[in-house]
Amino acid sequence: MSGLLGSLFGAAKAGSELDESAWTEVTGLPVFDGLHVEHRLRLRQVAQDILRDKQFSGAAGLSLDAYKVTAIAIFAALPVLELGADAYGDWVEVIVYPGEFLYEGHETGPDGVVHHVRHARSGEAMAGGPLVLSWQDVAASGAAEGFNVVIHEFAHKLDMKNGAVDGLPPLHSGMSVAGWAAAFNAAYKDFCRRVDLGEDTEIDPYAAESPAEFFAVLTECFFEVPDLLGAAYPAVYEQMRLFYKQDPLARLESLEHDPATP
Repeated sequence: MSGLLGSLFGAAKAGSELDESAWTEVTGLPVFDGLHVEHRLRLRQVAQDILRDKQFSGAAGLSLDAYKVTAIAIFAALPVLELGADAYGDWVEVIVYPGEFLYEGHETGPDGVVHHVRHARSGEAMAGGPLVLSWQDVAASGAAEGFNVVIHEFAHKLDMKNGAVDGLPPLHSGMSVAGWAAAFNAAYKDFCRRVDLGEDTEIDPYAAESPAEFFAVLTECFFEVPDLLGAAYPAVYEQMRLFYKQDPLARLESLEHDPATP
């Protein structure tokens, strides 16, 4: 686990059974509003597949139980609801800290210069390696406020599948790399300009860090606040709709017409 400070204490492999209390509570969060019964059945199956495929370990004294790992698996299942758990690849380990953890390593800046960094993080996805999460931040996810650390880090894992962490995951047949690049490049340039000018952006300014972070943050927005993303960058929303094969904005609109939708 190179790059992370802090020892693993009491690390344990969690069971693969889905916890029913976690299922009830987590799927009751606003981010899952508008999912019809058939979607929820599929969500449950994908979450079970993630629990089967991944190994969860507690770090820095965190006791991992079935509730915690199920909550993580449910959030992780939402982006790949139509793609399946296999879309995340064959890496295995998910490490969970009680709260933010210290990361130390090297990062390449926009100028191409490699910098040594040491700071607190709520999540980290490592190419070919584990995915690390802060349980405190997992517990704060899903409120339809634009924040979801699980979706963010698992989006990085999708991005990494083409061999680079650059905001361009492997696209499906029928999707255009040129179309993706045109939508994302224009939006990223506009967003960075707004952040540089000190504008108070509704989208997390962290998205301006790099194209990879832009993709991950906007994936959070796509599922948590699709109306915000659709209004700010409709071309990006359309590319994500094609990539994730979902339309969260349509789910929101269906709620407006039928508030009783489960």
